[in-house]
Amino acid sequence: MPRRFNTAGPNKPERHYTLPPLERLPPDIGELVDEGFYFVLHAPRQCGKTTSMRALADHLRAQGKFSVVFASCEAGQPGHDPATAVGLVVDALAARARAQLSPAEQPPAEPADAIAKPLTRLANFLEAWAVACPKPLVLILDEIDALQDDGLISVLRQLRQGYPDRPERFPHSVCLFGMRDVRDYKVPSGGSPNLGTSSPFNIKRKSLTVRYFDRDEIAALFGQHTAETGQAFTPEAVDRVWELTRGQPWLVNALANQVVAEMRYEGTIDVARIDAAKEQVILDGPTHLDSLMARLREERVRRVVEPILAGEQAVLDTTDLEYCRDLGIIDRGKTPAIANPIYREVIPRWLDRNAQASILLQRERWSLPDGRLDIDAVRDAWLEFWREHAEPFVKAESYKEVAAQLVLMAFLQRIVNGGGLIDREYAARLGRMDIIIRWPIDGQLYGNRLENHLFELKVWREDRPDPKKAGLEQIERYAGAVPCASATLVVFDRRPKAIELKWRKRLKVERKRPDVAGVPVLVVRA
Repeated sequence: MPRRFNTAGPNKPERHYTLPPLERLPPDIGELVDEGFYFVLHAPRQCGKTTSMRALADHLRAQGKFSVVFASCEAGQPGHDPATAVGLVVDALAARARAQLSPAEQPPAEPADAIAKPLTRLANFLEAWAVACPKPLVLILDEIDALQDDGLISVLRQLRQGYPDRPERFPHSVCLFGMRDVRDYKVPSGGSPNLGTSSPFNIKRKSLTVRYFDRDEIAALFGQHTAETGQAFTPEAVDRVWELTRGQPWLVNALANQVVAEMRYEGTIDVARIDAAKEQVILDGPTHLDSLMARLREERVRRVVEPILAGEQAVLDTTDLEYCRDLGIIDRGKTPAIANPIYREVIPRWLDRNAQASILLQRERWSLPDGRLDIDAVRDAWLEFWREHAEPFVKAESYKEVAAQLVLMAFLQRIVNGGGLIDREYAARLGRMDIIIRWPIDGQLYGNRLENHLFELKVWREDRPDPKKAGLEQIERYAGAVPCASATLVVFDRRPKAIELKWRKRLKVERKRPDVAGVPVLVVRA
């Protein structure tokens, strides 16, 4: 039976297509262990941390120099108080030691009064274990950031407490890993985001991360499937997966799994199949995407994502930005942007999902007899909706600075659902948001005959020039690169004197439609 593309839990090479996990870890990680350092490894959810660190534990154990235990702190998540959290961590370490180490390497039994001393219980447990163990002790602790509040702080402080006595009387090396870097551990515990010298884990030597796949590794992963089943991915399909995911491991596996296991497609996998899989993965709203998007409710995430959605120049708090990067929402480029095109599409959809569900449309078919999109009917329907209903929808949005853009996107998404596709392009400092409706001319949603309808969204702020000229220039550049059947420039007037007007009076349509790069453009002010 062939293996599968894994989308749930750590990889098991005998069951899942798997790239060499140690190759995705930083090359100096073995030196950190050898030299007896404590360090942190962090990376976004479901990108291979646990798979890679389990492989590291097995590798170190096979070398025979250390007694290595891999354990998870996830069970400590409900334990907010130190006694509960510390007890759960001690129990997890003892249980995993029994499963992973020889009898001579096991921790000694705790004294009867250990439970009554939660502020030193973990430190005492580790000291006794290190003294009794015939080899230097190495701990690899998963899900460390599942611990919360004073329980988390207590665990970190007790690790720090025995650090000077390693390796004779405390673990030789400790790796803590989870989604967040150690600088953020104190934030959910009510502390300052700037840990400084008061950090409960200021003994860390280094913060590391697990890298994503590159394009060749995606091809190698898919090649395993081809070798076992004979089903091939075209080079263009591999390129498309790389473009859509930027190598995020869960997304790479999810797209392939959608085609192979969910759609049960048996032919050669091409770009059209990958695009269909992408749309279905987004519509299914799997746990990976849902849990990531739930972070958008957090204020520190909103402070980063909102100006990116608006395409505006903004001074972003460095701590907030790094937090969003650790979560995997934002990339690590010089200009902050959403991490990959799939997230870039999912984020607005998630934010405007309530508006989408509430927008009622009388018309059900939006295509002309020849199959093209009736763009005039779409724009007329939007103008009517905006005059009558925009205000309560906009006021209900939590991302206030981009509320109008989100409501427009929700409306257009309701139009195209099932009949077309929407691409969204935006990034900090871009100065705009582009929405492109891709509509099939021949009824084949993922075929090659698609027409593009561009919506260019601009915001007019106080003390700024009218953005119409810049918007038309941007449409010209876009239409020069991507053929468009139509373009709509929407200018949202956010100047105080405009905001005071009633919504009906704000909405103005310039009936004259200038051609830009041969494309008819409708200009709307809202």
